Amino acid sequence: MEVRELRYFLAVAREENITRAAESLHIAQPSLSKQLMDLESKLGKQLLVRGKKKITLTEEGVLLRKRAEEIIELVEKTEQEISSDTEDIIGDIYMGGSTPAVVLKAAAKLREEHPDIRFHFYSGDAVDVSERLDHGSIDFAVMLEPVDIVKYDFYSLPEYSEWGILMKKSDRLAKCKGITRKQLKCMPLIMHQRIGLQYDIAHWAETDVEQLNIVATYNVVHGSPVPYVQEGLGYFLTTKDMVTPLPEADVCFVPLKPALPTSVALVWKKHAVFGKAAEAFINSLKQMQTCQAAD
Repeated sequence: MEVRELRYFLAVAREENITRAAESLHIAQPSLSKQLMDLESKLGKQLLVRGKKKITLTEEGVLLRKRAEEIIELVEKTEQEISSDTEDIIGDIYMGGSTPAVVLKAAAKLREEHPDIRFHFYSGDAVDVSERLDHGSIDFAVMLEPVDIVKYDFYSLPEYSEWGILMKKSDRLAKCKGITRKQLKCMPLIMHQRIGLQYDIAHWAETDVEQLNIVATYNVVHGSPVPYVQEGLGYFLTTKDMVTPLPEADVCFVPLKPALPTSVALVWKKHAVFGKAAEAFINSLKQMQTCQAAD
């Protein structure tokens, strides 16, 4: 496959119409149609369902769109890094996962020193972010520790959070100073679908994952998790930083007891080759932490 073919395919997937896609690409419609048919022939799979009103993607087409987006991002990122022949530190930094305050502070500090650096933040679940990190379409990811040291290098961040339960204030357990292991085992839980985290919680509770009453799981919560609790689906198991602040007056966060703290790290692919901007960001983050520790 050629990059040009992937760009053509993505244009059609975006516009859902050959004519509009051809106009956006500034090429003739018959030429675009032929390029797409050649791509399908090359792959031996149908990628598009050509309807009367719009074009939709087959299952293989959906997969190609995801991979094509990653490939194009990586190509553009590489072209930009290689074509930069100036001594000034410029470029784009791509980061996935959550963005704790220390990361944002380091980004802001670096931008003050080098205003031509741009940051791009990508939200997604752990699997999606890990895939993008592995493929090279993002430079860094913020992940919960422990980190897979076989695949990644990392820098531990100083920020900690603690696990607890988001619940209604009217709940009888809301008056507790902490949720015990015994109480957790009896709760209908809404928790992250990441198996590693589920095992960590089960280990804390001194039980097996299968013994937890998991009534619902999530990968990424866009917006606030409060509605899950307000509608009575269950008790939302999360970290304190994910629900701070809590503007809703009818919910509260009760930590686990004994405490179950969690830490995060800035992670990058082992043996990654960084551009000037990404290298400068790591140095900025480390220098900032060294100065704070000295103070």
